[in-house]
Amino acid sequence: MTMAAAIEGRTADTRTWSNASRIAGVDIFHDLAAAEAIWRGLETSLQSFTPYQRFDFLAAWQRQVGEREGLRPFIVVAHDGEHRPLMLLPLAIESRWGARCASFMGGKHSTFNMALCDRDFAANATDADIATLIASIADRSRVDALALHQQPLRWQDLPNPLALLPHQPSANGCPLLVIEPGAAPADLISNSFRRRLKGKERKLQPLPGFRYYMATESADISRLLDWFFRLKPQRMAEQKLPNVFAEPGVEQFIRTACLTPLADGTRHVIDIHALECDEEIIAIFAGVADGHRFSMMFNTYTMSGNARYSPGLILMRDIIDRHAAENYRAFDLGIGSDEYKRLFCKDDEAIFDSFIPLSLRGRLAAGALSGLNRAKRTVKHNAALFEIAQNLRSMFR
Repeated sequence: MTMAAAIEGRTADTRTWSNASRIAGVDIFHDLAAAEAIWRGLETSLQSFTPYQRFDFLAAWQRQVGEREGLRPFIVVAHDGEHRPLMLLPLAIESRWGARCASFMGGKHSTFNMALCDRDFAANATDADIATLIASIADRSRVDALALHQQPLRWQDLPNPLALLPHQPSANGCPLLVIEPGAAPADLISNSFRRRLKGKERKLQPLPGFRYYMATESADISRLLDWFFRLKPQRMAEQKLPNVFAEPGVEQFIRTACLTPLADGTRHVIDIHALECDEEIIAIFAGVADGHRFSMMFNTYTMSGNARYSPGLILMRDIIDRHAAENYRAFDLGIGSDEYKRLFCKDDEAIFDSFIPLSLRGRLAAGALSGLNRAKRTVKHNAALFEIAQNLRSMFR
């Protein structure tokens, strides 16, 4: 039986697949608390997961945003014959195109989506394993389709097992800075660009109390977020962009994640880096880190005259240098091809989507979602079409 046949056939016999697959069974949870112990058990250095799929990140999102949007948790845990977890998919169910679709939790606030996996399973997963997973989900739920967006092909040194599913390129890839061990500063940011930034920084350094730091104290984190949520709407309006941070529950989600420390106490679920002086906050960047990669989530900078000295670029340089010194191996500024990202991130990381039907109704929904994403990718990668789309969006706002 092929992978395609297993996906198309909702009534596939999972017992047949279990003879060729390490997956002996699947448990489905609709309650975060019920899955928490298993979930946290897959968040160790012996496992494979991105920081966007940490329990504390997605639990905050689901409770503050997902519930307000009517999304119901759909947490899939695949286990072996001794009931040891091999993979956890943190999904939520929503209605799309008339079908019940399960997608990764986190919505637009999760840059990368991936299952949490046992390292050995991630390294050695087969078509039979993933076909068993899909057939089991189809047999054990009333979900019509899986809509799995923005997945990396690999995370750190391991493949993403879900890349064994039929997939297509996401609308956008992710610009990436690869940090080689022992890299010289000029290998990360060219000497000429560093000199330009240093010249701009000299204009800021005379400001009383000028400094760069990562916020670790709750009072500093709350103060930086208070400023961000006052200023960001003005920046979004200036750019004629919708303010996603004003959507119900988003501010509460971000505040919760930024104030929740990781188990080791050295960082938070979302870290905030800042440039400031005694008189004002000049710029902030916030993102997630896992000891290997720092991934940016949101940012803004002052609307005072200090903005003309490119504080956001100076802050990015500081963050890159900090993480390189901490032996990180990668840095990204999020998915999308904005010009400023290319100043730092010269490589590209392929990102993919999978739309997997589990029923006849799901086949129609998966086809529509797949077609929509292909159209988005076409527009994003055609300058003329992208300009037309941008103009139309401005007209209707």
